[in-house]
Amino acid sequence: MFISPAYAQAAGSGGGSDILIQILPLVLIFVVFWFFLIRPQQQKAKAHREMVQAVRRGDQVIIAGLLGKITKVSPDDPYLQVEIADGVRVRVVRETITQVIARGEPARVEAGEKSEKPAEAPGTTEGSKPAAKKPLFSFGPKK
Repeated sequence: MFISPAYAQAAGSGGGSDILIQILPLVLIFVVFWFFLIRPQQQKAKAHREMVQAVRRGDQVIIAGLLGKITKVSPDDPYLQVEIADGVRVRVVRETITQVIARGEPARVEAGEKSEKPAEAPGTTEGSKPAAKKPLFSFGPKK
């Protein structure tokens, strides 16, 4: 006949190392995913959570593409009141804050506490106005 009989070959004695070689690429892929995808996302989420918890009245924030100023904050309330135009106040969910642009002054200073004064610009004295900043580019007529 044309077909030769097939004989079983003896099984190799190193079967344990074959499993390790098969699992090693999967472990390596998981480690790469951990350092390049999972860990940075966790750090970014933690930073956003801390930023959202640290907002206070007077902060200028970006919420879903809108620029506004926080007018009312409660530490346990998931909602904030934001003024997006003169006299236009809306309630928004705290987690929708994308970015804090400028920190506002504290709402009230309790008796006996010192208020934090912003650092003065160099070359200015108390009571004088700081020098006006020159724009980098000017597209309008010169004054």
